[in-house]
Amino acid sequence: MRAVQVHRFGGPEELVLGEVPDPAAGPGEVVVAVEVAGLTFVETQIRRGTDPWHEPPALPYVPGGRVAGRVDAVGAGVDPAWLGRRVLASTGETGGFAERAVASAGALVPAPEGLGLPEAVALHSDGSTARGLVEHARIRPGEWVLVEAAAGGVGSLLVQLARAAGARVIGAAGGARKLDAVRELGAEAAVDYREPGWTEEVRALTGGAGADVVFDGVGGDIGRAAFGATARGGRFSVHGAASGAATSVDPADARRADVEVIGIDQLFGFGPHLARWAREITAEAAAGRVRPLIGQTFPLSRAADAHAAVENRTALGKTLLLV
Repeated sequence: MRAVQVHRFGGPEELVLGEVPDPAAGPGEVVVAVEVAGLTFVETQIRRGTDPWHEPPALPYVPGGRVAGRVDAVGAGVDPAWLGRRVLASTGETGGFAERAVASAGALVPAPEGLGLPEAVALHSDGSTARGLVEHARIRPGEWVLVEAAAGGVGSLLVQLARAAGARVIGAAGGARKLDAVRELGAEAAVDYREPGWTEEVRALTGGAGADVVFDGVGGDIGRAAFGATARGGRFSVHGAASGAATSVDPADARRADVEVIGIDQLFGFGPHLARWAREITAEAAAGRVRPLIGQTFPLSRAADAHAAVENRTALGKTLLLV
């Protein structure tokens, strides 16, 4: 079968399409005939060998942790009723950029009728993460919520979920194209965090108080600036490091600002809830209450271009591979 492999850590050009043996389903596993594969910013850093939160995979490896398609084979102990069903599947941290991928049967999520597989993949990991972040942040109706990287995969869903919770949403992104997308998703306002003084704009929009909840998916200078735009008594939720470094807030600074910091380590506790959150968010999408922002798709042969688009931040919303 065709699969994309990384033979050495480095830039997007290290993603090379080739032929590998077909996988087999072990006990408790299934093989999915992949139609769509998702990718994340973290996976680009794993490919570079620079991600601090994951053990580097053994080389060579096939990237990709989220796929959608039809169950093609089942292993011992797996209900044969799964055969032929449209599913969302987690392959772990590797294995998705291929025509066939192995996944645990216990982690399968049936793809809802009325929801395309690209939309389902876009929601599977990012939607679960967004759902968990909103749950942890305890958004209340009428609160101001600031979402960084609001035109990204997770950010675009945070905008919609916060709005559905009754919040007034400010989306922060870079460039007119992304700001227009944020407004179309329902944000009350959009600010360009590449422009100086963007946090003063946030404070002005919130009547000088700052945002009650900040979702920080960028880190670095932007994350530190956003912490300064958090209202007293607010919550500052960290979930990403697109800048290369997650925001770290000194506990003494948090106490002085009277801000509750929900650190990036919150993600480590998401695992047991991801399947439930995935079912919930896909059901919401199938009902038309939430929509993923899919900005660009690439064929499997252009996996390097897909990684480059995500890594250099030219991508809008979610980037997918069509197999």
